[in-house]
Amino acid sequence: MESLLLHLRDFNFNSVVLRLLLAFLSGTVIGYGRARKRRSAGLRTFILTSIGAALTVLLATYEYEMLCGPWASVVEEVGLKFDGSRYSAQVISGVGFLSAGTIISIGHQQVSGLSTASGLFASVCMGMAAGAGFYECVIVVLIILVLVLDVMWPLEPAFKRRLRNITIFVEFNSLEDLNDISDVVRSRGAHIYDIEIERSKREKDKYPCAILILKMSREKPSHSGMLSSIAELDCVRVIHELIS
Repeated sequence: MESLLLHLRDFNFNSVVLRLLLAFLSGTVIGYGRARKRRSAGLRTFILTSIGAALTVLLATYEYEMLCGPWASVVEEVGLKFDGSRYSAQVISGVGFLSAGTIISIGHQQVSGLSTASGLFASVCMGMAAGAGFYECVIVVLIILVLVLDVMWPLEPAFKRRLRNITIFVEFNSLEDLNDISDVVRSRGAHIYDIEIERSKREKDKYPCAILILKMSREKPSHSGMLSSIAELDCVRVIHELIS
């Protein structure tokens, strides 16, 4: 078993095929979970980035093997220097532009795509590890990414709703109604950190709206209770919690 592992760590045809297949499998597992949630970067994106990263490391390894082998006489004659780590550095820099394209602002101080961007970055690094033959690392990271992106995904909103901090979007009839809304918030023992006024884009900007950042009291930390109390006001037209 140990001899087989050593053979697969060497640079040969069998190890190259295994590394590419491992990068493909890793990208497939992560990309399938993202595609199932209809994220901007789905199955094929994660597969291509993972395989591309693995191929980059394999290319660096191939050039090093050739420079130390068949091309050694030329290298000695011209004094060529080679640094394989530059390939990996350029991959990490390049994936930053790809990841940035998945991050978009969806309004009301909410940003979408951060998990997808970080998942792409992790997938690229995982592909680089596969290309380098660091098999144990790839398997462990794959398990961790599946746990973070798939298993923990439905638990995150429930966790955020148990926090004392809450961000609320409220649409109401007129700016004078903001005082009534603030009174209801304070009556439940909550502290208002910030209020940002904006105009709704519906019905020719007829109704104003606001984003309230609150800190709930220890005695009444219920997010649903706060939303219900504000929604009972006649002046409130729309209200919902903002969860990034």
